[in-house]
This record gives sequence, C-alpha cells and structure tokens, in this order.
Amino acid sequence: MAANSYYYGGNQQPPNQPTAPYYDSTHAPADSDLPQAYNHGYSDAHYGSPYGAPVNHQPTTGASPFDTVFDDHAYPTNSNSGTGGASSSDISQQGFYHQDTGYYGSRTENIPLQDHTSKSPEATDHIYDAPAAQPNQRRDKRGKVRIGELGMLGANKKRIPWLVYIFSVAQVAVFIAEIVRNGLLTGSPIMIKPQFNPMIGPSTQVLINMGARYVPCMHNIKEIQGSTIPVLFLCPNATKNTQFCPLSELCGFGGDVPNPLFDGNEHQSPAPNQWFRFIIPIFMHAGLIHIGFNLLMQLTIGKEMEMAIGSIRFFLVYMSAGIFGFVMGGNYAAPGIASTGASGSLFGIIALTLLDLLYSWKDRRSPVKDLLFIIIDMVISFVLGLLPGLDNFSHIGGFLMGLVLGICVLHSPNSLRRRIGPDPFYSAVPGAPEPGTVPFYKSPVGFFKGRKPLWWAWWLVRAAALVVIIVVFVVLLNNFYKVGNTCSWCKYLSCLPVNGWCDLGTIKVQ
Repeated sequence: MAANSYYYGGNQQPPNQPTAPYYDSTHAPADSDLPQAYNHGYSDAHYGSPYGAPVNHQPTTGASPFDTVFDDHAYPTNSNSGTGGASSSDISQQGFYHQDTGYYGSRTENIPLQDHTSKSPEATDHIYDAPAAQPNQRRDKRGKVRIGELGMLGANKKRIPWLVYIFSVAQVAVFIAEIVRNGLLTGSPIMIKPQFNPMIGPSTQVLINMGARYVPCMHNIKEIQGSTIPVLFLCPNATKNTQFCPLSELCGFGGDVPNPLFDGNEHQSPAPNQWFRFIIPIFMHAGLIHIGFNLLMQLTIGKEMEMAIGSIRFFLVYMSAGIFGFVMGGNYAAPGIASTGASGSLFGIIALTLLDLLYSWKDRRSPVKDLLFIIIDMVISFVLGLLPGLDNFSHIGGFLMGLVLGICVLHSPNSLRRRIGPDPFYSAVPGAPEPGTVPFYKSPVGFFKGRKPLWWAWWLVRAAALVVIIVVFVVLLNNFYKVGNTCSWCKYLSCLPVNGWCDLGTIKVQ
C-alpha cells in the first residue's frame, strides 16, 4: 500500500537567438536569403519586414486576408520595428509572422518548426498555447486518490506482480491435485460421503493427508498421547464414519509421525513434528468456493499492493501473515480442526491497505468512504470465519502480522514523508536514488547522514514494532510446542455458540 513534479513551458531562448523581440536592421538578411515560401507571391508592402528592416512601400490599408473576427491581436506593436504607417492588422501579422516562424541558426538551414520554443506567460500564442499557471496560484493536493486506489507515494509505479501470479498458479495447481487425489481415494473429486463438503472440495481427511494444519500431526496432545483409551482417526479414503486408521497413515508424508501409545504419557518421544504444516496450508484450499474468493481478492488488492511496494516486501508480508495466522490458530483453535487457505496472508494484505489509507488520508477524495469499505470487508470475512470448518484465528493472526509488519516495511506516512524528505531505500520508487541520497546497501554510513529527528523517531517506531511482533511470534511458538496454555473463551472468536459449533474439532475419547 515520490513527489510528483509538474513542468510548464520554459522561457529559455534557443542557443544564439537574440533576446529582443525583433531583429535589428544590422542582422536582417536580404530578401533573396529568405525561403521562397516567405516571399513568393507576396510583398513587404503588405506584410512588412519580418526582421524589422525599413519598408519602402506604402502599406495597404485594406483588411488582411488572414484577419478573422476571432483574432484578439495578442502580440504588441513595436515602434522600432520599422512598420511605418502600417495598420493594426498589418502589425499583428508581423508579430505572428516573426513569433511562429522565427528564422534561427544559419541562413541556409530549414525552418525548425519542431524546435518551436514555449513562450512566456505574457506573450502566449492565443491560438495554440494554454495560459501557464501563475506561480502564486495555490495547488490543491487533496482529492487525488479515488476509491479503491492506493495513495502511497510511489504507488503509481507499475511493476509486473510476479509473486501474485506465481502464488495463484501454484494454488490452482495444488487444488487440482487435491480433487484428483480425493477422486482416487474416494471415487469422487469432491467429498459427498459420509457428508457433503459445502465448500465443494475434497474431504477433511484428504486435506490432512496432503498437509493441512492439523495439530495431532505436529506435536503431542494431552487428549491423545496422554489418554489411556485409544483415539480413532478416519482414514483419507473414508466414505463411512467407521473407517479408521492409525495417526501416521492419516498424517502421511512417509509415515514420519509415530503412532500414539495411549499409555497416559503425554510427553512421548519422538513426538510428531511436521512443522511444515504452518507453511503448506497457505497454498491449499478446502473447496472451489474457498479458492474462488481468495483468488478474487488476491488478483485485485494483492496485485495492486505488490505493484506498489515491490515483490520482496510483498513476499515478506504475505508469507509472514500466513504463517503467523496458522501459528495463532494452532494455539487457540480446537486441536481437531484442519485449517487451510491463504486467508491469513490476504488479511495481512488487507492490513497493508488499511495502513495505506491512513498514510494517505489527506490525499484522498473520500477517506471516510474508503475506510468504511475496508471495515465492511473485514467484518464480512470475520463473520464468515465464525462458521463451522473455518479458522478465524488465521484471519486475526494474519491481520495483526500484516498491520505490524506493514509499519516496518512500508514507507512513512505521506504527510510525515513530505516533512522529512524522501527515503530512497524503503520507498516504493525504483531506479536511481534522488539527488543527495545514497542507498543503504551502497553506503550504510552515508544513508544515515543528514537525517532529521522526525526520521529517527519514525525509525524507532518501526524498530519497536518489529521487536514486538518477533517476541509475540516466539512466545506463540513456545506455547504451541512446550507450554500448551490456552484460554476457555478464545474459541468464541472462531465460532458461534449455536448447534454445538464451538465443540467441533474437540478430541473426545470414546
């Protein structure tokens, strides 16, 4: 989620061109030197000398054939131009003749129409040139960013969103592999037995077997390893609620998960440790509806965000938000819930969009309306996360990671950035650095020279945010693998207490 420069016509004269409005008689070329198009069929008696040479003919008092009722005679007369008693129409034609077809350079070169220079505001061509903006005119910088657009400085820099395309193709390929495997194991590409999958996708057991986040495959659980009564698991090819198999077969990946002994020792060794289930589920989805919504969001706001901040920072936020969301879900969701999807990563991107709105609040046409749209999207996604089978903790964790990490990797707020100057290393502007600035990787010492106190203060905020999120991540991992503390009310952040929905995923000993 670079200051714009505006250029107007300059007042510089071409090289070797006199600054006076008309050439004097000493520099006037002979009539024979003029291009034939200038003197063919017309005489100086009608047009006057374009170079200010004295005119020996009596001017014609009739109206010029080039005069129209729309002419305002923008070019002033010059008493020294040698026009004598020429009429006002003749004088205006002299000015027009010289201003638009000035003979530059040597006498033998062609008329450089393509080198026609801009005129000063006091002598603009009333036919072709728009009046230049006056220096004292106030420019309204508010209201440039429309609804749905990114307002960060440098967000208009267009890049190819390679990561979004690669992630999208990978997720589609993985989903195709899911339905193929479900078809091979159960005889149907989508789950229809023992119950129908409302997401129109494979069974939960197939998702677990292919890498969904499933806590029993990742560490010891008191309700499983600490039980003296065997816990039963449905097989990946189950089409009935009576088809059970060992935990190692359900978890798959070569059977590296040891089967529980059910001897009451919850600290069995070796313990299940398929840690990659925090990463693989980012590329998996529970059904056609699930992947459809995620791809729609990814190919819209995700693509625009990558184009604005670059692929490296997009990758950091996308993957970190997805992993952090699954870690939080592993701590607070029911252990029997299998979680998949890129929703946590996309909530991290939504957090970047919210930061972009806050950073560019004064530059937007309708910031309140933009904020309402973001809030509505978040509320809808959060409410959907309360439905059975969906893990709202992944949404919450991904949003928190995206919000905090966005402070670290995005540039400063627009208003602050205008005060402290451009930040060439962390800005979204590609290419060469601006004058007076050196990229960090080229000169680490020079990068910090001449920075204002506001710049240092904002970097302290960034550093503090990075430290906080790292500490929280480490605490959650330690709690997941070693401590195992949870809270009784946290489950209501991911379920509604109706029809026993909050009891789904709870491992019960039969």
